[in-house]
Amino acid sequence: MESIAKRPQAEESESELESLWSVPSETISLDTPDVDVWRLSLDIGPTALQGLWPILSPDEQARAARFRFSTGRQRFTAARGLLRIILGLYLDEDPGKLKFCYATHGKPYLTGSELRFNLSHAQAFGLIAVATGREVGIDLEHTCSRIDHESIAEQFFSPAEVARLRTVPRSMRHDAFLACWTRKEAYVKAKGGGLSIPLDQFEVSLAQDEPARLLNVGWDEREADRWQLVDLAPGRGYVGALCVEGMALRLRRWQWPDDSWLSRRR
Repeated sequence: MESIAKRPQAEESESELESLWSVPSETISLDTPDVDVWRLSLDIGPTALQGLWPILSPDEQARAARFRFSTGRQRFTAARGLLRIILGLYLDEDPGKLKFCYATHGKPYLTGSELRFNLSHAQAFGLIAVATGREVGIDLEHTCSRIDHESIAEQFFSPAEVARLRTVPRSMRHDAFLACWTRKEAYVKAKGGGLSIPLDQFEVSLAQDEPARLLNVGWDEREADRWQLVDLAPGRGYVGALCVEGMALRLRRWQWPDDSWLSRRR
């Protein structure tokens, strides 16, 4: 368990970063300071995928069916199904009976529960954050995505962030952009404000070699002190960030096991 969310350093090897992620025991629970982050593969076997489909709600099944390609449909099914399985573990409830409600800007929650959660997925992987009585937001991005990061930064980042990004050596600028983007997205998702929160009205640190931090928020000078940002080192080819309400934090990183473990947990 990481006390006060120790951030992995860039010089750590891939094997050292992988060692941060542990397979959970047969039982799982949360104390108030705990925030759990689950890393999971969305390319699961057909048998396991078939077992997840019935636990989805009708609206989730309808959303899955709207994907044009089977890969997107399968990964969406895996992400939502595993989210239900994981939340069911904490609540000791049937995952198929969990009823999601949605806030004004689309963030899901469970009525009558103190459990807070957030999901992000990119390509074949997903991240799920879970906490008790405190809001969480999480974002995951694939580093090989072909995007014009400079024009996106100019459109969505604050002037100070754009200026800092331009000081980063060009060979490292794409990584710095992704670090900034995931940190900003994690904060927006924790707030649950969706597109109503202007990305250029708050600032985060952006270099991979500096601690993730919410620097300032234009509409409330006290807001930055309410949230903690953490880089997650999800693995080769991915960048991830977590935003948590409050400062006291014990971060646990869980690796979702293989399909056989899934069959035992349903």
